[in-house]
Amino acid sequence: MKPAAPRCIAIAGPTASGKSAASLAIAERWPVEIVSVDSALVFRGMDIGTAKPSAAELAQVPHHLIDILDPLESYSAAGFVRDATALVNQITARGCTALLVGGTMLYFKALLAGLDEMPPADAGVRDAIDARARELGWPALHAELARVDPATAARLPPNDAQRVQRALEVFEVSGRPISSFQSGRQHNPQSPLAPEHLISLEPAERTWLHGRIAQRFDHMLADGFLDEVRRLRARGDLSTDLPSMRCVGYRQAWELMDLHGEALSAAQQAELRELGIFATRQLAKRQLTWLRSMPQRQVIACDAPDALPQVLAAVAQRLGATA
Repeated sequence: MKPAAPRCIAIAGPTASGKSAASLAIAERWPVEIVSVDSALVFRGMDIGTAKPSAAELAQVPHHLIDILDPLESYSAAGFVRDATALVNQITARGCTALLVGGTMLYFKALLAGLDEMPPADAGVRDAIDARARELGWPALHAELARVDPATAARLPPNDAQRVQRALEVFEVSGRPISSFQSGRQHNPQSPLAPEHLISLEPAERTWLHGRIAQRFDHMLADGFLDEVRRLRARGDLSTDLPSMRCVGYRQAWELMDLHGEALSAAQQAELRELGIFATRQLAKRQLTWLRSMPQRQVIACDAPDALPQVLAAVAQRLGATA
């Protein structure tokens, strides 16, 4: 008896690995709806710097979990699991397959393995941590974290403000390291996503991905990224203390504008390009590290000449269809 087709299939990978193009090609062949697995695409008004799908692409196939929050708000892995699970059920009821696409690996991990109960956020503790960070810098707070939770500090870069903040907050609220709340299980049987239905686009040659990242950042600058950041700054209620403004590219542009003013010179724009590309490479490195912790994924070399046909064949195999 042929196994039932999955309710959802996932396309993961580091930034600039070709996930969006693959998902649109899949949507041309099968009845799918796309569920974004991206912690930046949830924010309205952040289009260019997040490489958000264009209006034409959004019209081509239903997309979900895009433009659902104001940049003042925050989104969590728990919120993603709740929303994505509900969407998979709704999409399946409509006779389609949910196609989970993105690069926020914490969300994928949470959906696959489930979440352990952790202490709720504490605004007072968080504000105190932010005050220390403004005085001492995030690397100093990362060093604090290393003393109380070396396992978590070892996997976080010193400037990953959002996660360093949360790890310190959990420790200060509970007296326990955040790593002690994480079970390490690989799969939650209640998850709508099975590990074997995760397809991962990963480069065989890292230099290929680095070239794509540089090209993408250049396109962002040419498309008006700096004007987008200026519009966000003009609101007057946003800052780099918010998760939205910590997104790669936005943070670097915001901090340079704080330092030099909003009319960046050619030399300052060149500095932004260098900082933004470096930060994006570091993000891609972290994304690949996360993916390697998901051993049941199917890896497809995104820099292979036949990467897209391989993805389509992999999806067809899971759907019991023809590529």
